[in-house]
Amino acid sequence: MHTRRLIGSLAVGLVALAGVTGCRTSPNVAAYVGDERVTVAELETAVDERLSNPDLAAATEGREGEFTRLVLTRLVQAEIYVQAAQRYDVTPDDGDVQALLDELLGDQDPEALYAQAAAQGVGRADVFETVRQQLVRQRIAVAEGLAGGLTEEQLRADYEETVASLSQQRLGYITVPDQAAADAAVASLQADPNSYAALAAQYAGPTTLASVEARGADQVPSVIADQVAGAAPNSAFTVTVPDVQGVLVVFVGEPVVPTFEEARPDLEGAAEAEADDAAQALVADVRAELDITVNPRFGVIEEGEIVPADGGVVDLLDAEDDAAAAAGGGTGAAATGN
Repeated sequence: MHTRRLIGSLAVGLVALAGVTGCRTSPNVAAYVGDERVTVAELETAVDERLSNPDLAAATEGREGEFTRLVLTRLVQAEIYVQAAQRYDVTPDDGDVQALLDELLGDQDPEALYAQAAAQGVGRADVFETVRQQLVRQRIAVAEGLAGGLTEEQLRADYEETVASLSQQRLGYITVPDQAAADAAVASLQADPNSYAALAAQYAGPTTLASVEARGADQVPSVIADQVAGAAPNSAFTVTVPDVQGVLVVFVGEPVVPTFEEARPDLEGAAEAEADDAAQALVADVRAELDITVNPRFGVIEEGEIVPADGGVVDLLDAEDDAAAAAGGGTGAAATGN
């Protein structure tokens, strides 16, 4: 689960960046972020270091200008997170970031992750920065009292509130040739629920389940959903379904109710996402207070994307964040490597 969120967050996602009007236009500065700046030299170094990876270079070949604009956006985003971390006094060190990265990776091969990221135009430094930003948001959430949903007490309360929706129904259905066979099958199943597999084997086919399956409410066929919902455990009923020859015998077994510990990962994931959303809002407040100016040499904003500039100073930088999975974006300074 953690690994999926991390991989999703590496899809070159970027949070919207906004600044007020500014008139700073030094040719040696690629972007101003409040009182800080990303120099052209820093940008060039960051681009060169990423393109030293042959896989990443191959993935961006022929799109060097576009890639430069993307790297600049990442560097500006990183500086915003530096200032947000300072605002809330939650600046993590590299060891903290590496520990979270290791946790998110789990048993996955790090080199496999980096190779996958490189194929998407994401360097090792960007992976590390993504995790840094996630950690900053986590710490902001804690510092500002936004992570209350992760306490044991609240997780258990959430479990009691949602356990019904987390539960699954054990369901099977068998298509038999006529009503007489259906009635006999119902009697057999209600007398011995364990006879389902043998009975299904007698009537194997495309509309027969070979064994009883645990399914969520959204996975129950709509034509039988209401009857399944109202059926008692270990009971069976018959129904005719359009376009299905014969009669459907539906068996409803004992419900599968997850324990608190089984449900904990999903509950924690939901609470983490809620806290992350709240922390992102605080980062957005920091971002909105900054005067962000981009050197027109590197682009202007059109429909939310940085595109080549024909002239003029950009004071609004806006790019869509596709990451928000779960792992969140990165943080920290304009990292160029790790």
